[in-house]
Amino acid sequence: MTDIDAHDLKILTLLQANGRLGNQELSELVGLSPSQCSRRRMALEQAGLILGYHARLAPQAMNTEVVAMVEVSLVNHAQGTSEGFERFVLEEGAVIDVHETTGEADYSLKVAVAGLAELNALMGRLTANAMISHLKTAVVLERFKEAGVAVADHQPD
Repeated sequence: MTDIDAHDLKILTLLQANGRLGNQELSELVGLSPSQCSRRRMALEQAGLILGYHARLAPQAMNTEVVAMVEVSLVNHAQGTSEGFERFVLEEGAVIDVHETTGEADYSLKVAVAGLAELNALMGRLTANAMISHLKTAVVLERFKEAGVAVADHQPD
C-alpha cells in the first residue's frame, strides 16, 4: 500500500487519538460503509502503517511517576559499541523510548521510574556502562501532550 488517500489519513488520525474506536463508529466518522472502513483498516495494518493498539496509562498506574529525558553520547561510533548500547537499553525496563539522534547526543531516551532514588540507580547503571561517555538528564516536571494527544488533566494558563 503506497497511496494513502483522505479516507485512510482520517482513519489513521482517528485511531491515533483513540485506538479503541469500533468499526461502526470509525466508519461513521470517516464517512464510509463499515465494510469499506474495515478493509481499509486491515490494509493499513498489513502495510505496517498501524503498528499496534496501546493503552495510555497514568504514571501512577505503573508506579512510574518520575519521567526523565536522557541524552546519551557514546565513547565511539563503532558497530559493536552501538549494538551493545542498543541491547542494553532494550533490556532496561525503565527505558520506555529510545531514539538515535543527530547533534551533540547519539541517543535520546525517555525513562520512567518510581522516584528519584530509582532514577539515580538507573543513571548509575548507565554510567557504569563502558560504552557511554556522557549523559545529560532532564526530569519532566509536567506532561501536557503525549503520543500526539493532550493529557486530559492539563489546562493551559
